[in-house]
Amino acid sequence: QVQLVESGGGLVQPGGSLRLSCVASGSIFGIYRMGFYRQAPGKERELVAEITSSGFTNYADSVKGRFAISGDNAKKTVYLQMNSLKPEDTAVYYCNFRRFDGVNYWGKGTLVTVSS
Repeated sequence: QVQLVESGGGLVQPGGSLRLSCVASGSIFGIYRMGFYRQAPGKERELVAEITSSGFTNYADSVKGRFAISGDNAKKTVYLQMNSLKPEDTAVYYCNFRRFDGVNYWGKGTLVTVSS
């Protein structure tokens, strides 16, 4: 059974940094894309950043220039470096792996709170 486990969330002051990690356990093959989504209270879940197996990256406009995603398909691990954090980045961040056949796997989420 595949499980995705996120870590690295927490409380940080505005302007600070956090690094999220996500590791997949279990047998998972044919990973096409790894990414992070987030969901703030009262809002829909949104894509934050993604990286494909070929290394293509894509970011939400709101995080461009502040966040950086990296990953290792062989190690089934993805990272999200978040810098210059703002209060509006406060949300639960979810890891997502998508296979070439369209099957999605989700983590349970890690809370990021940006507040002074």
